[in-house]
Formats: sequence, structure tokens, C-alpha cells
Amino acid sequence: MPSHPVPRAHPVDLARFKLARIEPAEGALRIGVIAARFNGDIVDALLEGALRTLAEHDVRGDDVVLARVAGAWELPQIAQAMADSGEIDAVVALGCIIRGETSHYDVIVNESARALMDVSLKAGIAVANGVLAVENIEQAIARCGGEQGNKGSEAALAAIETAGLIRSLLPEHFDLDDDLDSLLDDIQNNDLPRGAQR
Repeated sequence: MPSHPVPRAHPVDLARFKLARIEPAEGALRIGVIAARFNGDIVDALLEGALRTLAEHDVRGDDVVLARVAGAWELPQIAQAMADSGEIDAVVALGCIIRGETSHYDVIVNESARALMDVSLKAGIAVANGVLAVENIEQAIARCGGEQGNKGSEAALAAIETAGLIRSLLPEHFDLDDDLDSLLDDIQNNDLPRGAQR
């Protein structure tokens, strides 16, 4: 039990707000796909799944920028370069890290994931992490088109969806200023819906 009372939230009439909806992005999406060469057979299967999914969702080949890098450690640097170009709406990062005998695995898995998220947050674009972090080759095979699906395909789909949502949240599509001002006025005037007062 908390030692102090938990504040009760006031119900908010969501009908007063414009809610973001995930819809197909208007105009062509430019997608950067970065694939590591390390554990190449696995990553190539992830890449095939990602490219197939992009094509199935009407991302033209001309709108895909493909880069190959040595391993998962290099993915964030190229993701950042793509984001900095201003020409890319989303990045799909693909790799495969299989646990070995040392703690190197943990460093690469954690830091590459953190760095990819940093790129997304700083640049304001979708960055989908399609890097497998697995204990053994069997787990990798299961996730690159086997019984666990294709995580490259899933990452591509996440990139498309997130890029479309980000576009829908741009100021010209989504403006809460008037709605927020109205809600703040209601709160200050204690003019809340019945049952919402304390």
C-alpha cells in the first residue's frame, strides 16, 4: 500500500480531441534498410523478409536505400547517417547476435539496441530494430522464416506503421492547441463533467 493517497484522475472526454489513427502514409515512404554481414545467412533471410514486406505494402524499390555493414555494432551509425540525410522516413536495422562464451554478447545486444532507439528519438523517425538476440543458431533459424516467423518482415511492417503514424502526428495533420486550451480552461473553472469533481 502506498504511504500517501494516490491522486484520482479526472475523466477526460476523448471526443473533444483528435485521436491519431494509423493510416497509410500519404505519399511515398523512403525506407532505409541496413543489414549486417555477420551471421550472413540468417541476416540475408531477415533481409529477404523485410524487402518482401516493403514491396507488399507498396514501397517501391526506388524508395528503398539498402546498406550493408559489418555487424550489429555498426547499425546505429548508418541509421544515424540515414536519418541525418533528411531523405529517409524510416530505418529497418537487421542483424543477428548469437550468445557466445563471453559477455561480449550482452554489450553488443544492449548497446546496439539503445543506440538505435537514440537515433529514433533524436531524429524523430521510425527506426525498427530487427536484430535477433538469440542463445543459439536454432533460435535464429526459427526467427528468420521458421516456426517463429520472420522478424525482418515484422521489423519492416513496424517501420511502415510507425512512419505513417509519425506523419499523421505532424503539425499540419494533428493540432491539439485549441483542444488543450479548452480543457485547461474547464479544469481551472472547475467546469468538469458530472462525477469528475473531487
